[in-house]
Amino acid sequence: MTFNEIKEAVFIGFFLAFMIGPVFFMLIQTSIIKGARAAIMFDFGVILGDIVFILIAYFGSKSLLEEIKDDPRLFYIGGLILLIYGIITYLDKSQKTTIQDETLVLPEKTDYLKLFLKGFFLNFINIGVLAFWLGMIVVVGSNLEMNPQKIFNYFSVILLSYLITDIGKITLAKQLKKHLTPKVTYKVKRAMGILLMIFGIVLILKGFIPKEKLNFKNVIENNK
Repeated sequence: MTFNEIKEAVFIGFFLAFMIGPVFFMLIQTSIIKGARAAIMFDFGVILGDIVFILIAYFGSKSLLEEIKDDPRLFYIGGLILLIYGIITYLDKSQKTTIQDETLVLPEKTDYLKLFLKGFFLNFINIGVLAFWLGMIVVVGSNLEMNPQKIFNYFSVILLSYLITDIGKITLAKQLKKHLTPKVTYKVKRAMGILLMIFGIVLILKGFIPKEKLNFKNVIENNK
């Protein structure tokens, strides 16, 4: 992997770790109530859900992407997926309900297997996560020439960055909770939606504008 690819993958992992939603709140709450070990086990389940989605997105689109990997319209497809996901994230009315309901029910006694499974299924039932990873596979796969080893390395760095950031969140859970007011969390979720829409629009533009006139990597780096 090049240094720029590593930077991009680390940034994506960090970005994902701060996507506000049920997984985010459950991770913080688990850390506070059950402790860091329980929260990490829950997070492993979440990451397993991501891995399953990545595999589904990769093998489900591999044949098609290998045939059209040099077609600039791939960026249009990937950008459209991210744009739609961003719009849904921004407009989703259920966000307010989720944010206002600050009481999260956890098992009375620590059962690490149940926490692991809870993390997996809480992430797996969110179809938006699959849409996100599909968009990433479309874009990243094209940039990496659908090379399996390069794709594996890239997404491994994303997940590692995600895990490390989550461990930081677990460690600072009590401090984070003090600042996670309904108003703040709602604004953060909407900001994440806007960022996804911006990235989606940039990718769509790359599908229509010649490569020499629009460098996606430079755009991403300038937005960091």
